[in-house]
Amino acid sequence: MSARRIAVVSAGLSNPSSTRMLADRLATATIAELAASDVTATADVIELRDLAHDITNNLLTGFAPPALESAINSVVSADALIAVTPIFSTSYSGLFKSFIDVLDPDSLTGKPVLIGANAGTARHSLAIDYAIRPLFAYLHAAPVSTGVFAASSDWGSKADDVAPLSARVDRGARELAAAVIARAPQTGTDPFDPSTYLGDGKSFGHLLGGLAGE
Repeated sequence: MSARRIAVVSAGLSNPSSTRMLADRLATATIAELAASDVTATADVIELRDLAHDITNNLLTGFAPPALESAINSVVSADALIAVTPIFSTSYSGLFKSFIDVLDPDSLTGKPVLIGANAGTARHSLAIDYAIRPLFAYLHAAPVSTGVFAASSDWGSKADDVAPLSARVDRGARELAAAVIARAPQTGTDPFDPSTYLGDGKSFGHLLGGLAGE
């Protein structure tokens, strides 16, 4: 069986970030679950904080700078997506939503998704089901049943003993691994990558340059 690739999107704003910590744990657990089924997998981690200016520029101009274009290609061509966002005002962050907005609306169709979220208090845990899951359902993605929420207390000595974070991470990872195994591997060609129809190494910037006679 060919190797699989997991795209991991982290929308944390701080450095270090509890959002990134959760994303890393979900990715590590998913790769381990796949390995247990003799499936080799790698993870491409995308820090949206590093792409914030490029995302804004794309929303304003309609064209993605090279770094953002590479991130988009990684997401849409991956076998599965792990998407983790902090919760602000009872919903996903603006940066997270802005990145989703620059994706082609059809680019996540059928793609298995493991949703993660974190906030200061467990009172925001329902945001996964009333805000984030409907977003991916609208895009015709295939979110797994378990969404993994982490409150600040989950990282400390007062962590939940009834449903510990590690158990929730493992359950979500098992579900995502099963979805990846059940789905045919993604081909190496991304139909949304400009290089598919412009040539290797080419981007929309090259197309514009060509139109300008450069």
